Amino acid sequence: MKYFSLTDNLFDITEKFPQTLPVFISNGFSQLADESKRTTFGKALQLDIAIMMRQIEQDGFIKSLETAIDGSFKEIRKENTVYVKGLLPCPVRLPLQETFDEVIESKAASGLNIKADLKAASMGLDWMKEEVAMANSIDQLDDIYISAGFDMFFDKEYFGRFIDSNGFSDPIRWKGINRDFDNEKLSLKDPKGRYGIIAVVPAVFLVNTEVLDGRPVPQSWKELLDPVYTRSISLPVADFDLFNAILLTIDNNYGRDAVHALGRNMLMSLHPAQMVKSDRQKINKPAITIMPFFFTKMVKEGSMMKAVWPKDGAIISPIFMIGKNNENKQIAEVADIVSGEKVAAILSHQGLFPSLHPTIDNRLPEGATFLWLGWDYIEAHDLNSKFVECHEAFNESQLVEKQ
Repeated sequence: MKYFSLTDNLFDITEKFPQTLPVFISNGFSQLADESKRTTFGKALQLDIAIMMRQIEQDGFIKSLETAIDGSFKEIRKENTVYVKGLLPCPVRLPLQETFDEVIESKAASGLNIKADLKAASMGLDWMKEEVAMANSIDQLDDIYISAGFDMFFDKEYFGRFIDSNGFSDPIRWKGINRDFDNEKLSLKDPKGRYGIIAVVPAVFLVNTEVLDGRPVPQSWKELLDPVYTRSISLPVADFDLFNAILLTIDNNYGRDAVHALGRNMLMSLHPAQMVKSDRQKINKPAITIMPFFFTKMVKEGSMMKAVWPKDGAIISPIFMIGKNNENKQIAEVADIVSGEKVAAILSHQGLFPSLHPTIDNRLPEGATFLWLGWDYIEAHDLNSKFVECHEAFNESQLVEKQ
């Protein structure tokens, strides 16, 4: 080890190398975020004992600490370069990547370099979370970030602290947003200008009318919670962004008992691509699957599978975009491209991810509405705590039902 030994206490390490603090906090040592606790708790705990207590893989954790100290996890910033990082929805990753590649080539000719690290959403957020957790200042982060999901953007261990300090904000410069998302029932525009949203992932129902076996086709989330559908529903549990949005939105709109009911009614977890083909399973066929709207278009005409847009609204997981809040006009220029009409059309028309761009026709089904967690709810709650509470309630019902 280059900078410390396993017998050093946590206070001494973080005192000498404050850049290691985010690494400790992101790995469960939340006490170190409080200065007084860092002094008392940190002095009482050796590094080797701390690693053992948290059951952390030692070599990997030591490497993360040393990387933070080295400061080598981020390349030296270059002038006239805008750095973009994020996840692209899998169904539209290729056309979006092609569009961005064309823009990058075009802008390079005019003297603006764009470094874009954009991965498929299926890759998950861990690769990005580690970088953000280790950052001591906004200068160590990219200029623009794009991704669905609430946890990384709102969590104080990740972007939450930089949002609170006004380091990042909504970089979108539209004059208003799409009327599908700005009406008397909801408004997705962040009133405080902190978070931009370029599009949403809507969750709808796909009903196997044969397996339903005479039970009514559920027309709303509220109806879906009826005991008549016990162990009849498949859910995208592995799609954390959408699943978390579903749990929190149901909890907010229908209460904790509704989360228990959803857990009771779940039969299995399936990827959306599996859900579309669930009618071909020999056993444990779900009567109802909850999935992103895009995948309902994969259902063959004449199939026993029926798509239902909930009458109380499709629950949505927003695709967020944030940008550094400074006077760099080049960042604003790139943000205009990412939030522009061409990208919006790909998201909305090819991916069926309705766009907030004001000029886009999202071609929604007649009467389609959305069920949104709401900025007031986000402002009033610690979302990570709510995730934990809702997951526990959901899993408790799963365990009881399987006994």
